[in-house]
Amino acid sequence: MEASDIMTRPVVTTTADSPLMDAVVKLTEGGFAGLPVVDEERRVIGMITEVDAIRAAEEVRHAPSVPPSRTVGDVMNRPVEVVSPHTDVNDIAQRMLTDRVRSLPVVDNGVLVGIVSRRDVLRPLVRPDDVVASHVQAVLDAYSAPDRRWTAEVKDRVAVVRGEFVDSPERDVVISLVHTVPGVMDVRVEG
Repeated sequence: MEASDIMTRPVVTTTADSPLMDAVVKLTEGGFAGLPVVDEERRVIGMITEVDAIRAAEEVRHAPSVPPSRTVGDVMNRPVEVVSPHTDVNDIAQRMLTDRVRSLPVVDNGVLVGIVSRRDVLRPLVRPDDVVASHVQAVLDAYSAPDRRWTAEVKDRVAVVRGEFVDSPERDVVISLVHTVPGVMDVRVEG
């Protein structure tokens, strides 16, 4: 599997002359760990991360001589580690572990075409049934709180609920609740 198979696109970016506060808004509102800083041709010239933004805010707070109206270019990291669309995902994961980076821009012929985050690297490890099962279990746990009375597994979009029921109306309610979870096509009860 290569970077092009898992990368996120389009990429939210910023420019070196953008106000730092605009980049902070993009980081926080988008839930991004970092933003590539690009030039007019979409070549990556830097990277701004949450850590960079926090560091810049602390500098302003502790050093009155630091101007509060800084630009992205004032605080961005450079040079930037990048990968190509053909970089193996295992190599990307290793770079993330070794270099402690949370995201890597993907460039093709020098131009930004995507970005790979830690979440992108993890996503192929999770099967859709696992995701659905996690949501089903959360619904069941919320309904039976504070005790976990039932367990759920999902295979081929069929939820199997195991556990004891007080009566058949409770069983029917649980089946109805599980049917509300997106991705569940059918529900079986065992126990």
